[in-house]
Amino acid sequence: MHAPVRGRFAPSPSGRMHLGNLFSALLAWLSVRAKGGVMVLRMEDLDPDRCREEYALQLADDLRWLGLDWDEGYGAGGPHGPYRQRERTERYAGAFQALEAQGLVYPCFCTRAERLAASAPHRSDGSAVYPGTCRTLTQAEREQRARTRSPAWRLMVPDRTAGFTDGLQGSYAENLGRDCGDFILRRSDGVYAYQLAVAVDDGGMEISEVVRGRDLLDSTPRQQYLLELLGLPSPEYYHVPLLLAPDGRRLSKRERDLDMGVLRRRYTPEELTGLLAHLAGLLERSTPVRAGELVSRFDWARVRSADVIVDDTILRG
Repeated sequence: MHAPVRGRFAPSPSGRMHLGNLFSALLAWLSVRAKGGVMVLRMEDLDPDRCREEYALQLADDLRWLGLDWDEGYGAGGPHGPYRQRERTERYAGAFQALEAQGLVYPCFCTRAERLAASAPHRSDGSAVYPGTCRTLTQAEREQRARTRSPAWRLMVPDRTAGFTDGLQGSYAENLGRDCGDFILRRSDGVYAYQLAVAVDDGGMEISEVVRGRDLLDSTPRQQYLLELLGLPSPEYYHVPLLLAPDGRRLSKRERDLDMGVLRRRYTPEELTGLLAHLAGLLERSTPVRAGELVSRFDWARVRSADVIVDDTILRG
């Protein structure tokens, strides 16, 4: 008998959720509920400067308002806790030490300006691929630089193509060395980086299905490589389309695009769920519906894979 699917919604409590966050949350929830699985709510609150408890509490309240419950996680507990990243640093430290023991971790003293100025190729999102400047420093050079600057710590990646089949986007592959480059595991201020934390959390919480935005598609080979090195299984992935404004800009917290404060004043939970289901391709038109009513007819084959332009009348109300 197969173990039940374990899915998760893992938001960052750095502000009020917006329409795009809810879009991912609804699809993650529907996929797990349609398969009779276990839903986990994890707070990705590693960044001490941006993440606040008040946002986490509001986020949980907004999910409940929309009818999206969870079986384990923030506020509910469970056997794989804690479910807040800021309380899981010992686990990240253990994984970091395991990678160090494999000889794959090295200190990086480059400033942001030096990284951007390096003559390296760029990823599809425009960010520079780290050229490995500090990888070959001698021990004496590292000690000298450490006197004036605290290093970040990077993982060496091989010249190897890594690929997988996404449940919605299809085949995806990239060369870890050429297209990704050695990436940061721990920042210079001691905060563990997103890629390491997510891999450790998904493995440790036995997450078997990850549903998230298409903007994180190219993070997957890095996370799968980390899971491989740490001896942890890789989940199945579904990268859902992004919601875009008519000018092609991605909806975001920073721009406060239809955050939940606005949405809760403008819509009932059923109206908002119907709108999200329509944008996803699950409903032919935006009709009020409860989230639970969509479970029996949910099918990934009906979900759009291309990014979705949100009509200007929705954005303006």
